[in-house]
This record gives sequence, structure tokens and C-alpha cells, in this order.
Amino acid sequence: MTDRLRIALVQISQRVGDIAGNADTMLAWRSKAKDADLVVFPELQLIGYPPEDLVLKPALHGRAEQQLQRLAEATADGGPAMIVGTVRAEGDRLFNTLNLLDGGRIVATTRKHELPNYGTFDEKRWFTPGPLPQPIDWRGVRIGLPICEDIWFPPVCAHLKAEGADILISPHGSPYEIDKDDLRTGEIAAKRVAETGLPLVFLNRVGGQDEVVFDGASFVLNGDGTLAHQLPDWEEKLVMTEWERTADGWRCTPGEIHALDPYPADAYHAMVVGLRDYVNANRFPGVVLGLSGGIDSALSAAVAVDALGADRVWCVMLPSRFTSQESLDDAAECARMLGVRLDTIPIGPAVAAFDEMLAPSFAGREPDLAEENIQARIRGVTLMALSNKFGPMLLTTGNKSEMSVGYATLYGDMAGGYSVLKDVYKTAVFELSRWRNANRPALGLGDDGPVMPERVIDKPPSAELRADQKDSDSLPPYDVLDPILHGLVEEELSVDAVASRGFDRDTVARIERLLYVAEYKRRQAPPGVKLGKRNFGRDRRYPITNAFRTA
Repeated sequence: MTDRLRIALVQISQRVGDIAGNADTMLAWRSKAKDADLVVFPELQLIGYPPEDLVLKPALHGRAEQQLQRLAEATADGGPAMIVGTVRAEGDRLFNTLNLLDGGRIVATTRKHELPNYGTFDEKRWFTPGPLPQPIDWRGVRIGLPICEDIWFPPVCAHLKAEGADILISPHGSPYEIDKDDLRTGEIAAKRVAETGLPLVFLNRVGGQDEVVFDGASFVLNGDGTLAHQLPDWEEKLVMTEWERTADGWRCTPGEIHALDPYPADAYHAMVVGLRDYVNANRFPGVVLGLSGGIDSALSAAVAVDALGADRVWCVMLPSRFTSQESLDDAAECARMLGVRLDTIPIGPAVAAFDEMLAPSFAGREPDLAEENIQARIRGVTLMALSNKFGPMLLTTGNKSEMSVGYATLYGDMAGGYSVLKDVYKTAVFELSRWRNANRPALGLGDDGPVMPERVIDKPPSAELRADQKDSDSLPPYDVLDPILHGLVEEELSVDAVASRGFDRDTVARIERLLYVAEYKRRQAPPGVKLGKRNFGRDRRYPITNAFRTA
């Protein structure tokens, strides 16, 4: 029986579906932790998370099993044991499992009991719930292995305690959300520790996977509730934790406590990581985007530079006859401050061609939204032409406020491959822009100092698709619109419930109607970084054809 343990926590990224590559990565990190007794990796690290319906393919199960056996055989070298997460098939049932590998073999397997089926999670679609797990006896220590959601409710940890567990180790695939740090540590993990009196390891991954971003922020709580280790957010990290058996049970020797990003630094880093990993994993040489002189495109360009570097960001100004000199100047100054290439391609000739082409069909009709949208679509076609010709992914620049109410043009400003502002309300766009002008993000590749002129932040937003146009012509002020949308979207409140907070009821009812009728547009929008609890696409899934209203 041992009285001391060295457990290496490996907070790393992944690549969904690259099973051999993920196995190679785990072996490389294991070699860095050669002095450990045990090396622990995040949930489903072998196949990647979330695997979505890829996990239903029998060929994937077979490859995963082969690589799991390969990892197990690697432990025959006398080095550290490993805890590895992967899918395992038993007949026609699939399980989300953790596997203890030691001495050249799979020593034990535990199956996830609580399967999340909300928001970004569809695990009941993919997996069968395992039974309440038993602790694993290993080198005289009884280790409980609750998998991710298993610690978010009391039963699994309570059962492991009742069955004699000494330590709880919980590998996670926990996506980033604003304000989630306190929820994980102070609410969920602290409650399980208080209920069981057992130390708990919370190990999370980092990196972006499509719209989901993982922030790491792994930690260890001792049985008395004290924080023994706090790993950084957003960074890959290996931490060697030292454990000792005491009269009161196993205890982790206190180590480094890293400060985690507060808001809005955390949200900005989430956008950087999400875009960086999406572009790189899909092997785009960089991004191209329209730089209008407005705040949304300026912030999108800043995130792109911080994620990829200025040399991989190509900005294009696409002026029309309605584009102000101020916008031209602001776009040029923003590009200079960011150090990016800026091309100017006037859309006037294309607008004139469409006016001539459509004149017979539009005869007798006054110019209206159709002509405004033509301009937006010409810009979209132009940017997509550059993307097709030279290879960079087109980055869209619309925010969540606009997408909520349909203040965007299909096949125009919605055209593109990814959006970093998809889950960012307009008021948050202002917050993030001010923050970035005053701070350089720790992971950023851009220069220190402001990234956009202050005038871009201060001037009234405008699409500039007609003379003297302002967003406020069509929408309530954003400091009114965004709280209404938060109530309707994030909180799923009725019109009356939102209006009771001091908003005009007719305004709230109009916003609800716009929200519902714009669903068809959002269904065709590109993916984008998830920041809150109810982003469009991953979390909020509404029918396009929908007659329900609360007013």
C-alpha cells in the first residue's frame, strides 16, 4: 500500500476524429510526466469531444479500440499509468468511458452515468448510461472516476464515497461560458467535496471545436474545501500534483494558483481561441473580411489579428455612394493600427449594373429594402470571390443583436465561414472593443496598444445602405434592445415578463415577433463562437415555421 502519489494532470487540446494523432499526443505528454505515478487526460480525449454523430460510426469504435490497446501496451515500460477517455462499444450499446491503463493492459473501465442532454450536449443520443460506478483499486488507493456530468449532481459522488473511494478524479469536456468559473468551483465541485469529504480533481481541456470553446481552468480541491491547485485558462499545461495519505484521508499538497480571466478578457480570449483553432484545424491560410469603418468589423478584425497574426488577415473596404468619408478614414486607420492589408474595391459599378438589369422588372416601384440588400449581397459576392480565388476563409462580422431580429442580409453580410461575434450582443461589442483598446490579450498575436480609433466606438452604428441611415431608424437603442433580447432568448421569458422590467410592452412584442420570424435566417448563418448559455444553433433550437407568440 502506498502513502504517496504523484498524479500528472494534462490540460490539453484535441482533434475530433484524429484518433491516432490524439494517441500520439497523449504518449508525448506522458513522456513529459515520466516521474508521475499516474497521468490523467480530459474526457473522451482519444476520439475528441463533442464527437456528435461521428461517434455512431462502427469504424470509429474499431479504431478507438485499437488505439486504446496501443496506449495500454505503452504502459508496459514501467512508466506511469494513464487514465484515458474514449467511446467503447458493448454489443449495440455505446458508453462514454474512462480507462485505467497500467502494466501493459486495461486494468479497469468505468462508464459515465449522468448523460447531459441540454444546450450543446446530446449524449443521450449517442451513449447508454452506465451503472453507478465503483471505485477502482489501484496501488492501495481507491480512486473514484466520476466523468464530467457525474459531479454536477450528487448521486455518483455519494455512491463512490459510500463504496470507499479515497480520491475523486473527474475528467471533463466542459465548454466555456461567461461566469462559469465560479459555477464549476464554488457551486458544483465545492458541493460534492462538502457532501463527501473527499478531495476532487477537476480536469478540463482547452481549445476550440467548431462553435464550442474549452477554457481549461482545471483545479484540485482538498477534502476540506481548500483550493490546492488552479491551472490557467486557455493554455495547455501539465501539472504534477503531490498526494499524501494522512490521518484524515488523502490530501494534495498545495501548488500554483493561477488567476483566471475576468470578464470581458475571458470572452475575448474565447473568441481568439475559437477562431484560431477553427481556421488552423480546417487548414485555411488566413481570413478575409469586409472592413466597413464600423465597430463590428473593427472588433472582428482585431480578434482575427490576435488569433492568427496580422499577416494572415486581409481586410477589404467595399464603399458605395452611401459610404461616408468618415467610414473610409476609420477603416484605413483601423487597418493601419492593426497592421493588416487593406484593399478598397468600390461596388458602384456592380450596383449600377444591377440597377440597369433590374430596371424593367422594378419599373414603377420606389427604391426600398431590395436595393439596400443588393448592395450587401454584392459585397458578399465580392468577398467570396476573393476567398475562392486566394483561399482565405471569409469571416462574417454580424453580432447577436442583429441576428436576433434579422437585421442582416442573407447571402450578403451573413455570407462566410465563421463568425466571432455570433454570440455577442451589441452592447458587449462596445465593452469588448473598449477592453481591447486598453489591453493586449495574453494569447494575442497583435501589437500592444489600441486596435481601432475611438471614433469607431463612439459614433452611432449604421449599415450605410441608404442616405443618413442609422441602426436606430429600425431598432430600439441597443441599451434597450439587448436587455429585451436577453430576457427573450437567454431566459425564455414571455413578453409580459420582460415588459414588467420597465420596457414598453409593444416594443417587447415587436422584438419577439422579429426574433421568431428571423429564425430562417439564423438557420443559414455560419457557425460562430459560443459565449453564453443560449447561443443560436447549439443551444437555442426553434422551428422555422412557428405560430406561437406570448403577446
